[in-house]
Order: sequence, then C-alpha cells, then structure tokens
Amino acid sequence: MTVATDYYTSRVATPMALIPRAEPVVYARGEYAKALSPEQLRSYEENGFLILHDVFEPQEVQTYAAELHRLLESPERAGQPDVITEPGSEAVRSLFRVHQHSDLVQELVQDPRLVQVARQILGSDVYLHQSRANFKPGFTGKAFYWHSDFETWHVEDGMPSMRALSCSVLLTDNNASNGSLMLVPGSQRYFVPCLGQTPDQHHKKSLKKQEYGVPSQEHLTYLVEQGGLETVQAKAGSVIFFDCNTIHGSANNISPWARSNLFMVFNSVKNALKEPKYGLKPRPDFLGHRGPIVSL
Repeated sequence: MTVATDYYTSRVATPMALIPRAEPVVYARGEYAKALSPEQLRSYEENGFLILHDVFEPQEVQTYAAELHRLLESPERAGQPDVITEPGSEAVRSLFRVHQHSDLVQELVQDPRLVQVARQILGSDVYLHQSRANFKPGFTGKAFYWHSDFETWHVEDGMPSMRALSCSVLLTDNNASNGSLMLVPGSQRYFVPCLGQTPDQHHKKSLKKQEYGVPSQEHLTYLVEQGGLETVQAKAGSVIFFDCNTIHGSANNISPWARSNLFMVFNSVKNALKEPKYGLKPRPDFLGHRGPIVSL
C-alpha cells in the first residue's frame, strides 16, 4: 500500500525551504456566517490576524479576571497535568481546560461575539479544540518563543489542515512593554518546516519552553523582512483572532504591569484530529480535543 506524502513536512534532519500554504485563510468566501465586515475579513486574510477593540465591557472583563484568579488560587488544581508552571519555579504559566473548570468560561467559549467570527472565517460550524489561561506577572513573566501553532498541532496532534484559529480575550491592557503578543503579518501564507526529531512526551517540556517545532532564524528573518512585525497594543476587553499558521511569540515581561488572557482555539468540524505524525503518541486531550465533536 502506498502511503501519501505529507505536504506539510516538519521535524526534519536537514533544512527545508518554506512551503506555500495549500488552502485558504478565509473559507467559503467568508459567507458562512455574518460577524466581520468585508474590510475586516480582507485584513484577516492579508495579515493572518485581526484585533477587535472593546468587544467586552469593563464589568465583563473584571468578572472573568476574578474567575481566573479563583482558578489560579484553587488548591485542587495544584500539581495537575493541565497546570503548567514556569521552568525552574512553581509560578503558573498556563491553566489548560479552563472551560471544564469554570461555568463562566464555558459560557464564554460559546459567546456569539467569538463563535460567529470563527464560523465566518473557517466557513463551517466549529468546536473547541483547546482552552487555556495564560499569565505573565509583572517583572517575572517569561517569554513564549516564535512558533506556528499549526506546526505543532499537525505533527503532534494530527490536525490535517489549516482550518483552525486562535482567539485571545485580553483581561489586562497589552502594551509594548509587558510582554504583549507579537505577530508576523503574512506569515500564514507559508508553512515553516522545523528541524529535529520530536521526543516522546515532548509536551511536558515544550509547554514550559519549546525547543522542537521552532522556526529557524533564517526563516524568521525572511518572513519578518517580507511582512514586518506587529506588537499588539490593545485595552482589556479587546479580542485577537489569528490564523493557526501565523507565526507569533512574546517576550519576557519585565515591566510592572501583569498581562493575562483567556485563550481558546476554534477548529472546523471538518478538520477533526487524526493520528499524530511519525508514530508519536497522542498528547493529552486538554491540548487537543479527540472526543466526540460538539458544535458551538
């Protein structure tokens, strides 16, 4: 039996050229649902991300921020596999599966202000692939190095195609000094093959500090020279939508201002996970949903 070659090859031994994207950024011409204007859709398609300001009211932001603080301080969450600490310390970096631990967050992931945008861009009904809260306290918050989510999800989770997007609800102001999200406009048009054979149970280290699935400096330099680099500056209550293949990262937060957000990944119901590549074992479900698909 002939095994089809994977178009999006990665985790290789020798450097490879960038691979042009083989599918749309906006599916079904953006006509599946109505949420964004034609201008907003064009901006998303061109840049690979879109920042929507003032989506949530201040009182809503305060409510979600208080809920995250409750989860962060919850003694029963300490030491759980879906609680990721910083390398070398017990400071919490990310809380995964937050929608299963909070009725408030469960309501948020079904909010039409988010779901309708995802349905419009992905051209289908969607389901929740992943949820998490990210924390970057003032002075000590650590970086998230440059990466494409799809590269990891494709290799380590078996996501077939680039028909998914991430959504970040800002619960604190993001500025140029507090480790805000940085994105490379236009990078969604290319798949970036990465070097290195993936170790088993890679997620146990990569969620703290990623070493495999990281683009080369040469590829990053080329993409930034072509598209530039944008640092998100937006108030709490804003929402960032970005394509699963957009290169992004964030620096250490050495400012006094904390940065936190609620993060969710919407995947098309037509893009359910398959087996991971290279004989890797599936990662835990809190990183990539493998159960029955329930449309939002």
